[in-house]
Amino acid sequence: MTILLDSELRQLLDSPRLPFIARKIDAVLADEARRRQGFYAQISEGDKAEFINGQIIFHSPVKLRHNANAKRLLVLLDAHVTSHDLGYVGYEKIMVSLTRNDYEPDICFFGQAKAAALAPDQMRFPAPDFVVEVLSETTQAIDRGVKFDDYAAHGVAEYWIVDPVTETLEQYRLPENGDTYELVIKAMTGQVRSVAIPRFEIPVRAIFDPQVNRSALQTILAG
Repeated sequence: MTILLDSELRQLLDSPRLPFIARKIDAVLADEARRRQGFYAQISEGDKAEFINGQIIFHSPVKLRHNANAKRLLVLLDAHVTSHDLGYVGYEKIMVSLTRNDYEPDICFFGQAKAAALAPDQMRFPAPDFVVEVLSETTQAIDRGVKFDDYAAHGVAEYWIVDPVTETLEQYRLPENGDTYELVIKAMTGQVRSVAIPRFEIPVRAIFDPQVNRSALQTILAG
């Protein structure tokens, strides 16, 4: 993908139409910036909304299995991070503001360095070190598309995609000096070990199975 983009960029830089294209891009980005300020003025703490490529996207309520899977993973992750003082775990209503877009991931983690800079009244946040998105019918194209690319472009070291229908976890990591995610595992069973959160390792089934989740939580709290 990087090679392709570099090739396209070289062609664009050699084109006599470059100044005209640049002006069009500037106009689009300026319009997006105006819309984005309107988005900030419009939304409230009660809204579940994101700003993506110039559009405001309001999200509908989630299904129970979506909420249950996210909650199980959140409990395990927060218990581990809190026990070892590793940083801060945010969920659902944390608005991550990147260069062009604003997202509210299901779960995110800020390591100690970023967490130390967060303020109590802060409402927009920088790129986390770790993000989890739980798929739904209305969001999976975004989670696998623009978010997948945007999180990687902004240095989010690890990205988990949870599919509550197939009960599958996909773990992606950002290679050193890379800008595109690599798949680490795609699994329904077995263990998953985080690359961004020190010593965080759980059974994949702990995300989907209440009994396995309780056992995993006991292990974390005992450690």
